[in-house]
Amino acid sequence: MPALRRRDFISLLGAVASSAAWPLAARAQQGGRGRRIVALMSMAADDPEAQPRVAAFESGLRELGWLDGRDLRIEYRWVASDGDLLRRNAAELARMPPDLILATSTPVMAALREQGLSVPIMFVQVTDPVGQGLVPNLARPGGHITGFTNFEFSIGTKWLETLKQIAPRVTRVALIYNPETAPHADLFQRPVEAAAPAFAVILITVAARSAAELERAVDAFARTPTGGLLVLPDVTNLIHRDQIIALAARHRLPAVYPYRYYAASGGLLSYGSEQADLFRRAASYVDRILKGTSPGELPVQAPTKYELVINLKTAKALGLDIPPTLLARADEVIE
Repeated sequence: MPALRRRDFISLLGAVASSAAWPLAARAQQGGRGRRIVALMSMAADDPEAQPRVAAFESGLRELGWLDGRDLRIEYRWVASDGDLLRRNAAELARMPPDLILATSTPVMAALREQGLSVPIMFVQVTDPVGQGLVPNLARPGGHITGFTNFEFSIGTKWLETLKQIAPRVTRVALIYNPETAPHADLFQRPVEAAAPAFAVILITVAARSAAELERAVDAFARTPTGGLLVLPDVTNLIHRDQIIALAARHRLPAVYPYRYYAASGGLLSYGSEQADLFRRAASYVDRILKGTSPGELPVQAPTKYELVINLKTAKALGLDIPPTLLARADEVIE
């Protein structure tokens, strides 16, 4: 066999180098149909809030040059509050891991962590990732996990302040959550407890793991007058949001909720992060990870957009007059 000429040898080396770099960057742009993302969604596929989040995520990807079905494949798996279904999906992903997993809640991350996965995982809507042991710190998470948190715990004080503004006669406040799907509840509870004396209220925790427990707990709480509700960000509360709103209406309980869709569905008032914005921003991390950036080099990010939404129809049904200062601060007023 004739010896390789110097020029041919250099060309061969270049080809080998290019092949080695392929999995990190080039594959994202050429032959990208092989990239597979699995999104474990902590809601039902027919939930009215599901598609806006999907649309925001895919819109963000399109802006960065990624198109589902052309450059990559996105599988949405709707686990809602079904713990068994979630665990089965997590176990399947451990056996056949995709290029990246989008985890959309604290329970989803807990199920994935149990499987010991090493593929890139990006979370959205996870509270206290450091406290849960998902990442060692927010600025440089290290490892294969990063993402976007949905709240800062001090917001609990803001919820209490807003509740007293809109319903100054409230003297008892129930903090509603499911300890199994909201293990971070105590971190919201602490600042509310600390602020409670200044607002002349007594804080009562209501731990409800099911629709039946929720019904019994709110019915019992409402037997004593001058009560109000603070509904924590929690997958269980999300799934049962129509029931919570109906219970608040039945017992004439003013309530503050963490997301806009509660107010849009008839809840009195919501104050919290804009969810579609988190999913849209998540696309930028998908882009960087699929092009070779390690998740551990991407800092965990906090929300940048918060919105105050007031439902005037519900306020009138409860006999509440909204202070003009609160109305002026609202991002949206539902007539």
